[in-house]
Amino acid sequence: AVPKPYSEQSREAKAIEAWKKATGIEIQDGYGQTGTVLLVGNYPCLETRQGSMGKPTPGFDVQVIDEADQIAPVDQEGDIAVRVKPDRPVGLFKEYWKDPLRTAGVYRGDWYITGDRAYRDADGYLWFVGRDDDVITSAGYRIGPGEIEDCLTKHPAVQLAAAIGVPDPLRTEAIKVFIKLMPGRSGDKALEDDIRAFVKTRLSSHEYPRLIEFVEELPLTSTGKIRRKDLRDQEREKAAAGKA
Repeated sequence: AVPKPYSEQSREAKAIEAWKKATGIEIQDGYGQTGTVLLVGNYPCLETRQGSMGKPTPGFDVQVIDEADQIAPVDQEGDIAVRVKPDRPVGLFKEYWKDPLRTAGVYRGDWYITGDRAYRDADGYLWFVGRDDDVITSAGYRIGPGEIEDCLTKHPAVQLAAAIGVPDPLRTEAIKVFIKLMPGRSGDKALEDDIRAFVKTRLSSHEYPRLIEFVEELPLTSTGKIRRKDLRDQEREKAAAGKA
């Protein structure tokens, strides 16, 4: 993985540019969770790198770790983790309410595992890849859906896109994308072929979406984020119904 800024036409870049134009203030990305404070940020004292989450908040040892719970090498994807031993940082949630099994499941060795994936560049900036359960495993590659979705939304007919992995006997998972079109556009074979040709010139071969489905709407959270889990559940239900 090579660190790179948001593409010019991505949803994030458009939001950042619109905010700056309206207010004169530049958005500085950060990373945190409901059960934490801001863990990583592009703080005013740092050079802002668009697309990066920034660097760890003082008081938190935030690392990208591998499956052996060791700090991952530069540019290698791993789990975003917060060191909790020997001293637990202030600002980290205590437990899931009345759910000790779930609480135990987010700790591994000396680390609290956030459930998100990232990599760190040579200068110590962290770059978000995706939720661990959103990352697609295909042909030996681990692929974050965000770059695929950003590429698709550059196509003039595409309003919104979501990418997930679906079971595939050869690749472990194949990439399937759900596309909401711009008003007045209709999804047909000609448009599907045009979108395929469009992404082939912009994505690596292992990121290429092999399955395309046009939809009227996509499931979103209250803050406008795509609920990929709903799409994965939908695909599992379809597969189960087909086997019945």
